[in-house]
Amino acid sequence: MSQQLRPVREGLLVGIVTVAFGWGLGIAFGGAEDYLKGGLEASAETSVALYLSKSGGDEAAARASMAATVDKAWNYYQRAHLHAGAIGSVVIGLCLALAHVDGRRGLRRIASLLLGFGALGYSSFWMLAARRAPGLASTGAAKESLAWFATPSAGALVVGLALALGLLVASLYRGESREGGGGGGLAPRS
Repeated sequence: MSQQLRPVREGLLVGIVTVAFGWGLGIAFGGAEDYLKGGLEASAETSVALYLSKSGGDEAAARASMAATVDKAWNYYQRAHLHAGAIGSVVIGLCLALAHVDGRRGLRRIASLLLGFGALGYSSFWMLAARRAPGLASTGAAKESLAWFATPSAGALVVGLALALGLLVASLYRGESREGGGGGGLAPRS
């Protein structure tokens, strides 16, 4: 079995790390939710002048904006947790399927790497956006400041999925027309 996993081992490991990251966030939510939320609030407080500027000097509006940004940043933490668990799990499954695919070893490795690092990167993007948003007085500004990270991560996921899907479909249906419908399949390959 280890020989079959060799072409996809890095992507598989990063997929597992991604799931562990998601679980870690979940554990942190359970054990330190108040601390995490307090960190977001403290970050917003350091930028009170920015909130006041955006609200035209209206302190009540600035405080409302701070609270809304902190709430949305907390939602971004939750997105990081959910994306890591969901996408990481799918990456693990795809890597295991790719380990048994007829196809070029190099393409399977590339697909698994794109999937693994895309999953970890995209999940991390949401956590980083959560941490930045209160200090920037905007979740939109936080996401924009991390576009350089989010775009390649999401792109890696899309390209990795397309490549994996192509390899899986080709393996599942290879040889059917020549063999009268019975060929192909997910035969173990190295």
